[in-house]
Amino acid sequence: MTRLTFAWAGIVLAVVAPGAALAEVEYRAAVLRVDAPGPMPISRLDLPPADLGFAGAVLGTADNATTGSFLGQTFTTETVTATPETAGAAMKQLIDAGVPFIVTLADAATTVELADLARDLAGDDVLVVNASSTDDRLRGVDCRANLLHVAPSDAMLADGLAQYLVWKRWTDWFLIEGSHPQDQALAQAYRRAAEKFGARIVEERVYEDTGGARRTDSGHVQVQAQMPVFTQRAADHHVVVAADHAGVFADWLPYHTWDARPVTGSAGLVPQSWHPAHEAWGGTQFQSRFEQQSNRPARDQDYQVWTALRVLGEAATRTQGGDFAAIRDFVLSPDFSLAAFKGQKLTFRDWDGQLRQPVLLVADRVVASVSPQEEFLHQVSQLDSLGVDRPETECRK
Repeated sequence: MTRLTFAWAGIVLAVVAPGAALAEVEYRAAVLRVDAPGPMPISRLDLPPADLGFAGAVLGTADNATTGSFLGQTFTTETVTATPETAGAAMKQLIDAGVPFIVTLADAATTVELADLARDLAGDDVLVVNASSTDDRLRGVDCRANLLHVAPSDAMLADGLAQYLVWKRWTDWFLIEGSHPQDQALAQAYRRAAEKFGARIVEERVYEDTGGARRTDSGHVQVQAQMPVFTQRAADHHVVVAADHAGVFADWLPYHTWDARPVTGSAGLVPQSWHPAHEAWGGTQFQSRFEQQSNRPARDQDYQVWTALRVLGEAATRTQGGDFAAIRDFVLSPDFSLAAFKGQKLTFRDWDGQLRQPVLLVADRVVASVSPQEEFLHQVSQLDSLGVDRPETECRK
């Protein structure tokens, strides 16, 4: 367990207002990362850094302290690593220690368990923020009143890609999904997106994970050789859409498909919340500070943890006083918004706790586009053209 504390308030206040008596208020948060065992990624470049997510916590806490220093506010963030077996005990320890704002990096099942545990132990006195899982069911049938989501949902990511493909008039899709449950859930998000925006899935295939292919050189060669055969004789299509949350096959699709077609989804043109190439709307400033601090580029989880902690910092600035109930109510209110290097203010949806945000469409070293695309309008917020809208939600919290 690591504690990040930024306490510059006294120095700044002494300069700004000599002799002023302003009580210092501490805001406590935690980042709980649940590391589950799993196979190696296809590329060694995708190996997770040891400080994944935690580096975002360092920068987010420092940014909160920069603003909070003028208001007598200090920020402390605990960073905790657990396994699926020890995650509950780690959550209980944080709650027992009086931490009211807990950011999680965990899979969907563990995220729900942690939110339920927090509710049982602390009721409305603890807010859990999901900074990792994109699973739509966390925003639907498994939503929780004490659970917010700064990670975009599968539906948001799929809609962001679908808007671009339809704008390009690449409307005939060859959908390839993996055999794992998370792959199937992502494939369903793409089916929904196709119907929503007028694309057609002309053929679907399932790539079965037989295990071991990512761990040996011979396994890599085998998968690489399989792809032309696996994709041949598909119905005529404009693009391949890969649904591969498990990371088994999608990276082998570009340049290996039978037909010369663009690959999108889990490889090729990929919808993401963040990418090291993003420079617009002040993104370069974020990237430079992060890289100077951590000696590596920021990943999605780093940005999402930073965003979660900035939610706390923004609410602390606006409410002051340190009352957590006031902070929670403000975050959930229509008055809350957050600037986060995406060109517009981000807000939470009151029906499922999802943070509205643009989706970056990334092609290797560049951001090819950003959704929502201008042509897709919405009667309330254009950002609500991405993901599950109010009339569609299955959330009953």
